[in-house]
Amino acid sequence: MRAMKIRLLLRLLVFAAACVVARAGEKILHEKQSPFNTVVVTEDEQGLRTLWFEKGGARQSVVKVGDPEHVDLPYAQVVMAGLAFCETPQRILVVGLGGGTIPSFLHQHYPKATIDAVDIDPEVVAVARRFFGFREDATMRAHVADGRKFIEDCRKPYDIIILDAFGTDNVPYSLATVEFIRSVKRALSPRGLAVWNIWSSPFNPLYDAMVRTYQEVFDELYLFDMRDAGNKILIGLPRAERLSRDELARRAKRISKEKRFRFDLSDLVAYGYQFVSEKDPKARVLMDKDKPN
Repeated sequence: MRAMKIRLLLRLLVFAAACVVARAGEKILHEKQSPFNTVVVTEDEQGLRTLWFEKGGARQSVVKVGDPEHVDLPYAQVVMAGLAFCETPQRILVVGLGGGTIPSFLHQHYPKATIDAVDIDPEVVAVARRFFGFREDATMRAHVADGRKFIEDCRKPYDIIILDAFGTDNVPYSLATVEFIRSVKRALSPRGLAVWNIWSSPFNPLYDAMVRTYQEVFDELYLFDMRDAGNKILIGLPRAERLSRDELARRAKRISKEKRFRFDLSDLVAYGYQFVSEKDPKARVLMDKDKPN
């Protein structure tokens, strides 16, 4: 019991370290109350800019302006594990723009792919353009829209759907229910996959229910842990494929080499890989009708 308490304390300390705003040497460039968040932009002495949704909240994005190759936050690197399942995506959807780190990185390496980035908060889109160097062109566009409705209204399927829509502390409930997850599956191409960034236990009391809900819809579910972070990346496949850790790591190594990533994607895949097969009988399936008040 004592060891469990120590491990829990260490995890909470890691989480707290990720939530410190306006650290030494940082200055606030922008702060504005939007309809959804208090949007704060800071810059440190190295020129790295960070997006926050409240003072003292978790970092939403860290961007080195003018350098889309720079991916600072560990979870944003692990999100790219999805490329090992679909190496040549033609259509990509990112729900939750933040500072634009993920869509900008993908656009840099897959310039011919159509990339749609959706965020419900118009202030976030404005800040991404003004402070984080997010640039749209013929193949990459930002949309101010409700991510759930955008997916439900989808008429042309995507190869990769990345769900990175966080509020101040977690994924909105409406983006975690079985009804929504089914609409995500319908919006995927036959070779497609969905990627979720979520907080793990103990930071997220709905973690077990979220995993169980994804299992209810997708044929296969993979989980990727990461070093020194409270996030987990889940990847759902609408088909039976069952790729081993070694096979995914080999694919990730080839992608990293061909695309010249600055981080070793194969190492991240090998470290965090878990094929989720067993269903937790104690975990409930999240449904729209059970949305908390």
